[in-house]
Amino acid sequence: MNLGATLIKSRRSVRSFTHAPVDNEIIHETLECARLAPTAMNLQPWLFGAVTDKALMKQISDMTDHGRFIEGAAVCFAVFGEKEAKYYLEDCCAATENMIICLQGYGLGTCWVAGDKKDYAEPVRKLLNVPEKYTLVSLIACGFPKEISMPKKKHLDVVSFTDTWKEETS
Repeated sequence: MNLGATLIKSRRSVRSFTHAPVDNEIIHETLECARLAPTAMNLQPWLFGAVTDKALMKQISDMTDHGRFIEGAAVCFAVFGEKEAKYYLEDCCAATENMIICLQGYGLGTCWVAGDKKDYAEPVRKLLNVPEKYTLVSLIACGFPKEISMPKKKHLDVVSFTDTWKEETS
């Protein structure tokens, strides 16, 4: 198995973190990996933030509907896309996944929290003083895992096909 497959297969969503901080060099490297994500027509319609201020993280956490655990993370990455860019959502999701895989390589736990089309997207944008041309796409809670759960995943033969889909007739 290659390193990329190993990182992807070992990654799980983490919602419980220790109090250990994440080194600034790791944060910088993560932002670099986001910046290097594939993007349609190389438009790079994004802006990335790394929030480490506990008061700001608490405010973000309180705004979300399914991200209350953000306040317990060491850092919360925020991914914003230019609203007018045709493929901002796809591009920013690729960048989000790049960040998550990078952080997994450092042994850090993450959880992707949706931002696009959420009621809190605009309040988070304003809180972080991000220009109006951007919209929140995702938040990534990150830190050293306190615990990791292993949810069951569907088998590959249930969720994939080769060439064309064939309905089972058993």
